Amino acid sequence: MSRLQIGSCQVCFAPISEATRCNPHVWFVVLGAFDLYRMIKRLIIFSLLSVLVFGGLFALKVYQMQQTMHQPHRPPPAVVAETEVKQVAWRSSLTAVGSLVAVSGVAVTNEVAGMVKSIYFHSGQNVKQGQLLLELDYSIEQAELQGLLAEQRLAEIRFERSRKLIDGKFVSKSAFDQNQALLDEAKAAVRTKMISIEKKKIRAPFSGRLGIRQVDLGQYLTAGSDIVMLQQLQPIFVDFEIPERHLSRLDTSKNVSVHIQAYPDQVFKGQVSAISPLIDENTRSVKIRATLANARRLLYPGMFAEIQLLSNRTRQLLTLPDSAISYNPYGDFVFVIQSGVQGLTVHSRQVETGIKRAGRVEIVKGLHRGERVVGAGQIKLRNGMPVTIAAMPAPGERDGKTLQ
Repeated sequence: MSRLQIGSCQVCFAPISEATRCNPHVWFVVLGAFDLYRMIKRLIIFSLLSVLVFGGLFALKVYQMQQTMHQPHRPPPAVVAETEVKQVAWRSSLTAVGSLVAVSGVAVTNEVAGMVKSIYFHSGQNVKQGQLLLELDYSIEQAELQGLLAEQRLAEIRFERSRKLIDGKFVSKSAFDQNQALLDEAKAAVRTKMISIEKKKIRAPFSGRLGIRQVDLGQYLTAGSDIVMLQQLQPIFVDFEIPERHLSRLDTSKNVSVHIQAYPDQVFKGQVSAISPLIDENTRSVKIRATLANARRLLYPGMFAEIQLLSNRTRQLLTLPDSAISYNPYGDFVFVIQSGVQGLTVHSRQVETGIKRAGRVEIVKGLHRGERVVGAGQIKLRNGMPVTIAAMPAPGERDGKTLQ
């Protein structure tokens, strides 16, 4: 082992073990350099592996995107409800719209002025003809009536006395006639006052249902004030108009079917009761009135009504549910379902529609009996698009009924 003196330090050129024993600081320097070398080597290897892994993943993703761009996108088949063009027998009819009208309907009013003393009804009540509804204060008239009754009794006494005396010619004929006239005048005054009192008792002019009360106790009413509406609901009228060209098909024996929006599942039957003898010069239409039974009081005046005048003749028509028709200003169309190599596909076809009845529409032109048509789900469809048939039928056929 040799030694080299450098300043105050001696460097030993000997095996590491001896150098370490000679100077411990050199040992730590050597070990630190060796650890740094191994760490740098591992970092380089890890970096290269990371670049290879992430580069491979990126290349795979780019490849998949390129393959996807070159392949056409095919959406899954749309799910639609299927229906079929059916031939049904429909009775010939005329269709119109109108309004329900009460047989009798008035605003109950007072004929004379006065203050409300008593109210004998509540809003929405059913009343009978002549039933007392309201009383005005008639205390003054009642007092005046008592005075008139006293005058009547006095006139009766004078008349009876003169009638007995005239037989014995103890009284003149003119005095007898005057007493008789005074008695008649007293009776007329009593009747007048009683009628005046009766007019302060407001009664129902006919049987029906009352509306909303519009007066209160203690309120002063001028003559003609509205107290409450009264409507007779059984039976009830429906008024509508039809073009004059159909006048030859009308008579008062025609039956009508009425549909009300408030009761979409019910059909109300009635009969034509009046045909106006006047044709409207502006619309060239004639007014018709039909009478409907309303025992359950379901119908109210003012309701909108769809009316069908039925005849005894029937026609064989092709029909579809209303939901199968796509309405368009340029023409109505449907999607016809066809079978092919690619499975079921749809193709639009323009149709001409006719009358509507109970959720079904007459197909005048464009389809044949038995053709399969999309009944629901047309919004998402295009020509040639593949479809899958849903298990549930079209909305217009879920009840399994077809109007005859």
